[in-house]
Amino acid sequence: MTIIACLGNIGSEYNGTRHNIGFEIADRLAESLSIEFEKARGPYLVAKGTFKSKPLVIIKPNTYMNRSGSAITKAIVEFKTSLENVLVCYDDLNLPPGKVRFRSDGSAGGHNGIQDIIEKTGTRSFPRLRFGIGNDFPRGKQSDYVLGRFSDDQMPDIEAGLEKSLEGILCFVRQGIVQTMNQHN
Repeated sequence: MTIIACLGNIGSEYNGTRHNIGFEIADRLAESLSIEFEKARGPYLVAKGTFKSKPLVIIKPNTYMNRSGSAITKAIVEFKTSLENVLVCYDDLNLPPGKVRFRSDGSAGGHNGIQDIIEKTGTRSFPRLRFGIGNDFPRGKQSDYVLGRFSDDQMPDIEAGLEKSLEGILCFVRQGIVQTMNQHN
């Protein structure tokens, strides 16, 4: 079973913010697969489907970003899979807006949600999709920036990045992280 774990914050006030690009990816992926989100046994919403006869679930943790690790560990148990079959999708300040990078491991890079996953799973080795949101903010204003919305000028790059994200995720479902990195980075 493949899990696509898309990070974000619950609540309508966070819709459309940079920090919730993971939820945007989840929604677009579910729409492209004609599946819908529903409540799950764990602390997340889930959409279940298949792609090229391969089963997958998309999860949107409802634990808030900084506690994403709890949702990931519970989903692994519920769907009887391993961390190597989980692709974590999240916003990344260290990449320009719309830039997409797939990785098989790495540090948290200052992302509290990823840090929580590392702490809860005990490893930095798990597949991830890093979606660039840029870092054009004054010192001390990071929180305002990530909880803000993309500018109109950034939207063409964001839309292109979302399309690339969906293509890469479907490659991950079919072929795993190594092929995805080779084809989509």
